Amino acid sequence: MVFEYNEFKVIENELNKDELRFSESIMSLANEYMGMRGNFEEKYSGDSLQGTYIGGVWFPDKTKVGWWKNGYPEYFGKMINSPNFIGINVRIDGQELDLNLEEIESYRRELDMEKGLLRRSFKINRSGRAFKIDVDRFVSIDTKEICAIRYSVKALDSDAVIEFMPYIDADVVNEDSNYEEKFWQVLDKVAHENTGYLVSKTIENNFGVERFAICNYMSSSLTLDGRQLARFEGVEADELVASKISCNLGQGQTASLEKIIATTTTRDHKEEDLAIRAGQLVASASKEGYDKLFERHTDKWRQRWDIADVVIKNKPKLQQGIRYSIFQLFSTYYGDDLRLNIGPKGFTGEKYGGATYWDTEAYIIPMYLSTAPEEVTKNLLLYRYNQLAQAYHNASMQGLKGALYPMVTFNGIECHNEWEITFEEIHRNGSIAYAIYNYANYTGDYDYIVDYGIDVLVGISRFWADRVHYSQRSQKYMIHGVTGPNEYENNVNNNWYTNTIAAWTMEFTLAMIDRLGSRLNDKLEGMAISQAELDQWKDIVANMYYPYDEELGVFVQHDTFLDKDLQPVDALAQADRPLNKNWSWDKILRSCYIKQADVLQGIYYFGDRYTEEEKKNNYLFYEPMTVHESSLSACIHSILACEIGLEEKAVGMYERTARLDLDNYNKDTDDGLHITSMSGAWLSIVQGFAGMRTYDGQLSFAPILPEDWDGYSFNINYRGRLINLDVSQQEILVSLKKGSPIELDLYKKKHLLEDKLVIKRG
Repeated sequence: MVFEYNEFKVIENELNKDELRFSESIMSLANEYMGMRGNFEEKYSGDSLQGTYIGGVWFPDKTKVGWWKNGYPEYFGKMINSPNFIGINVRIDGQELDLNLEEIESYRRELDMEKGLLRRSFKINRSGRAFKIDVDRFVSIDTKEICAIRYSVKALDSDAVIEFMPYIDADVVNEDSNYEEKFWQVLDKVAHENTGYLVSKTIENNFGVERFAICNYMSSSLTLDGRQLARFEGVEADELVASKISCNLGQGQTASLEKIIATTTTRDHKEEDLAIRAGQLVASASKEGYDKLFERHTDKWRQRWDIADVVIKNKPKLQQGIRYSIFQLFSTYYGDDLRLNIGPKGFTGEKYGGATYWDTEAYIIPMYLSTAPEEVTKNLLLYRYNQLAQAYHNASMQGLKGALYPMVTFNGIECHNEWEITFEEIHRNGSIAYAIYNYANYTGDYDYIVDYGIDVLVGISRFWADRVHYSQRSQKYMIHGVTGPNEYENNVNNNWYTNTIAAWTMEFTLAMIDRLGSRLNDKLEGMAISQAELDQWKDIVANMYYPYDEELGVFVQHDTFLDKDLQPVDALAQADRPLNKNWSWDKILRSCYIKQADVLQGIYYFGDRYTEEEKKNNYLFYEPMTVHESSLSACIHSILACEIGLEEKAVGMYERTARLDLDNYNKDTDDGLHITSMSGAWLSIVQGFAGMRTYDGQLSFAPILPEDWDGYSFNINYRGRLINLDVSQQEILVSLKKGSPIELDLYKKKHLLEDKLVIKRG
C-alpha cells in the first residue's frame, strides 16, 4: 500500500481490504490517556484487528512457557483491548453498511497530523442509488477522557431511511490471549434514550495485581440538514449498550450523528464514582459540542507543533515521515501522567504487551529534552525513580544486590517471559543511568540528582558491582552470560557494550558523589555507602575488560564474535530476509548477523570518548553485517554515518527510520506501529545532519546538508531558551527565539548567540 506524499497528512485513496490491518495501524489516534487503531466505526466483516487501549490499564496474563526457573517472572503483563466505544452501526433502508460487501465508487481516508484528526469519506452504490458517507474522529488532547465522532450520510439521488446505532461493546478479546480468554466482565450498564454507559472490570488474576475498572459513557445527537432530531431509543444487551435512531432522508439531504464518549478508570477515581464522573464529562462536552471541542484540541496541537516541528524543504516524502513520527510520539506520551511511560507499540497494537522498555531512556529522552517542556522528560525519569523498590526486588530475584530495572514492565516488576531477555539483556540497566546523565547534562538541573537521581545511580551501580566477576587469569573484571543490544546473540561473554555501560555507570555515580559533595551526605548515609564500596567501584572502573582487536582496530562485540563466519549482509539471499521470519533461532544465534547497533550503540552514547578513526573503523566493520531488523537500528547508524562522512548511507538510514512504518520496511506494521523508534527520525536530523551535541554544558552544531536537499530547520529547547537552526545550501542561520544569550559552538568555533548568527556555506 502506498500513501500519498503530503507534508502534514497521511492519505489513502482506495480501500485495500488485503492490507487493512496495515492501514489501521497507520491511521491510529491517541492522546496519552487512551487511543485506538484506525478501525471503522461501522461494521466491517472482513479481516481487521480491532483495538482500543487505555493508558496504564493492563493484565497479568498466564505465560505459555511450559517450564520454570528460579527468578523467573510470575506473569506476562499485557495492555489489554478495552471495550469498543467508537462503534456506530449504520443501516440504509434496513441493510447494514459494511465496506467489505459494498460497491465502493470512491474512498479517501486521511490522518491530519497538524490537527490530530482522522477523516474518512467514501461513496457507495446500491443498485444505482448512491450515498456519500463522511466520518471525522479525534481523541482530545485538551480533555483527555474525551473522544468525539461525527458521522454523516448523504443521499445523493434518492430518498432513504437511515438508522444509526451508536454503541459501547465489552465483548472484546486480545488476539494474543491464552486460549481466547476474555479479560473483562461487565459490572453495570444503563441505556437511556441518547445516552448510555457501561462499567467493566478486569477479571480476577492469581498474582495479587490490581484489577482495573473503567466506565465508557456516551452521548449522541442527530441532525437532519442542521435540524436536531430527538427520537433515540435505548438498547441493552449482555455486554453492550446502545442508542438507536432512524430518520427519513430525502434526496440531497444529510443526516449527521455526533457521538461523544468519556472514559474514566479506577486509576483516577473510586469504582463507585466512575459512572458519575464520566457522565459529568460527557454532559459538559456535549454542551460544548463537537466543533468547540475540536477547536480546543487543535489549539493544543498547534502549541506542540510550534515548538517541535521539523521542516525538510521541498522533500514531501521525507517531511511526511518525520512529522508522522513526531505526531505519533506526542500522541502516545506528553508527560501528563507520572504513572505512564511509552510502550513500543503505544496505543496501536498488542505486540510487546504495551509495556515499558529501555527504548524510552535510550531513544526517546534525547528528543523530548529538546522538543517538549522540561518537566515532560523529568516525569519520565521520575517514573523509574518511583519504581526503584521494584528494581531492587528484580535484582534480588536473580540473587543479586542493588537495583535491576526490568526489560518489560507496567509497575516496575519484570514481566517478560523470555529467559534470554529477562536474565541476560541487563544492559538496559545502564540506559536508566545514562538517561539521568543525559537530563542533567542537557538541562543543567543537577538538583534532580541530589533529590532523586543519586538513589537510582547507587542502586544500579551496586547491581553492576555484584554482577561482574574478577578473572584471576586475566586480572580483569568481566561480565559473562549476557545478551547485548544485538538480540541475535544470547548468552555471550564480555559483550563490549554491556561492559562499557556497566563501568561507565559506576564512574558517573562516583563523579556525581564527588561533584555534589556534602549535598549528598544525608542520602549516602541513608543508603549506607561505605568507602570500601566506593573503592570497589573505582577498582572495577579501572580494571574492566573490553574485548579489542589490534589488527582490525575494532572493539570486539563479545569474546567469540571474531570466531564466527563473518559475512556481509550482501551475501544473504533475498529469500532469507528478514532473518527472524525465515531462519530458525538456532541459525540466527550462530550467524554473524547483527540485529541493531551494539558496539555502535556505545560509540553513539559516548561519542566524545572516541576518535573519528575509531568511529569509522567500527562502523565500517559492523554495519555491513547489520540486518537492521530492529526498528531502533537505523537512526544510530544514520547519526554515526553523518559523523564519519558517509552522507549517502546517512540519508538512506534516515529514510528508513522516518518511514519505517509508512513504507512497512520490516513487513510487520500490521500489528502496530514502532512508536519508541520514531524518535529516530528526529535524532537523525538533529544529532545526525545538524550534528547537535552537548558535552559538559556546551551546546554545539556541525551541520551538513545532503547534496540533493534544499535545506532543513528545527527548534530546540535548551536551558530556558528556544533556538532555531535553519540550514540551506547558501547559509546556516541560528536564531534565538526566546531566552537569554548563549555561547555555542559552530564547527568547533565559539559564537555568542544574542539574536541571530549567519554562517555562509562553502
